[in-house]
Amino acid sequence: MIEIITGFVSGIVSGTGMGGGTILILCLGLFLGVDQKIAQATNLVFFIPTSIAAIYINIKQKKINFKITKIVVFWGIIGAVIGAIIAQRIDVNLLRKLFGIFLAGIAIHEIVVLVTEYKNIKKRNNK
Repeated sequence: MIEIITGFVSGIVSGTGMGGGTILILCLGLFLGVDQKIAQATNLVFFIPTSIAAIYINIKQKKINFKITKIVVFWGIIGAVIGAIIAQRIDVNLLRKLFGIFLAGIAIHEIVVLVTEYKNIKKRNNK
């Protein structure tokens, strides 16, 4: 059952473009006891069908800038190859710690964005 919930929630977040794989990796590691490297590799396979579904819907709604996409995809492929090589050569405990730092960084960024938005809304309402 936890696998179904993990896949469902990760798919929803993935479809929004907010990084469902991050949730998937976290859930695989925390709730299912999957090794960090296997969780990250599983995420890559998970990403293919979920991204195809989201891409299809976004193309239909004309929300993709293909000029920018070509550049980002090209360099993303190069980065993915380098990242996969690094991930295979790095100790799993260090990889887990780096993933935790990555998650903390995302959390801090989101908090800063929310606080900034809140302050801007407050300023506009006080004028």
